[in-house]
Amino acid sequence: MIDEQYMARALKLAERGCFSTTPNPNVGCVIVRDGNIVGEGWHQKTGEDHAEIHALNASGNKAKGSTVYVTLEPCNHHGLTPPCCDALIEARVNRVVIAAQDPNPKVSGKSFYLLKKAGIKVSHGLMMNESKRINRGFFKRMCTGLPWLKLKLGSSLDGRIAMNNGQSRWITSKSARHDVQYYRAQSSAIISTSATILADDPLLTVRWSELKKENKFISNKESLRQPIRVIMDRKNKVTPQHQIITQPGETWLIRQNYDDNIWPDNVIQMILPGGCQKKNLFQMLLLLGKYQINDVLVEAGATFSGALIEANLVDELIIYVAPKILGHDSICLCKLPGINNLNSVPNFSFSDIRKVGSNIRLTLIPK
Repeated sequence: MIDEQYMARALKLAERGCFSTTPNPNVGCVIVRDGNIVGEGWHQKTGEDHAEIHALNASGNKAKGSTVYVTLEPCNHHGLTPPCCDALIEARVNRVVIAAQDPNPKVSGKSFYLLKKAGIKVSHGLMMNESKRINRGFFKRMCTGLPWLKLKLGSSLDGRIAMNNGQSRWITSKSARHDVQYYRAQSSAIISTSATILADDPLLTVRWSELKKENKFISNKESLRQPIRVIMDRKNKVTPQHQIITQPGETWLIRQNYDDNIWPDNVIQMILPGGCQKKNLFQMLLLLGKYQINDVLVEAGATFSGALIEANLVDELIIYVAPKILGHDSICLCKLPGINNLNSVPNFSFSDIRKVGSNIRLTLIPK
């Protein structure tokens, strides 16, 4: 029971890196000696010290003979930082409790061997599912090459996302739109389409002023990371005049061909063989995985959303439901052509339901 309490604390610390560690995982560490926490830390930013180093620095000489609780297997290789495994051995800790084995083949299981070889007691598996949950994108990319994909939609009570004339601002409430900022801040990239850009001319940025107070505790305004804006633009319809082009952070235009426009340095035209048609969605996500993108948030219209669902590429579906009825002439939540059998429809299960302002937020996962 005591081990669970300290590991739960380490997991809480790990979550504080969810806006800034990508492509690295979120990791927390707690060091305990004689029943007291003598040091703790979390991985705060890629390229900077890992959680174990922060905790060891905080504990100083008290780390000797201690028990270390860490949410992910310590690294054992030189990357942007030295190996945490070596630091734990050098500190002469007595025991290391690890929640989950690192899926990275450079690390996976090797640290267990090195720590045990140094005479340190090692156990792992405690609260493993919780550790994997806060690093779903990292685990999925390491195991499959694909990022974790969240699809966000806003709808009326009758499952409509816009009027027949395309008007969609604003179906959901301001509270719901501010809530979305948290999901954007967590994401390595936001995917949208040229149709959405032409219709709404959105910013697709994380805005500090719109983050909830409890989310601001995770980060600060200066270190807030903007996700890459990935726009599916097969016919080169996005121009330098659209708002996303002048926003901080990178914009990737996924196209079949380059154009002759003069683009700022933060805009990259990426050519996807065969274009970004429905049949190439898997290749598009694989491309993002190769660029170490762990978590993706999709904010797009009914056609693209339906294509992702139809291709079984959605890991998590987030729907904000507003207390409005738009009627049968309006645009539906997503387009799924060719389904005429109830046994063939995509099936989801609810993982969370909660009220956000005047709206209801539904979180679902595929069955």
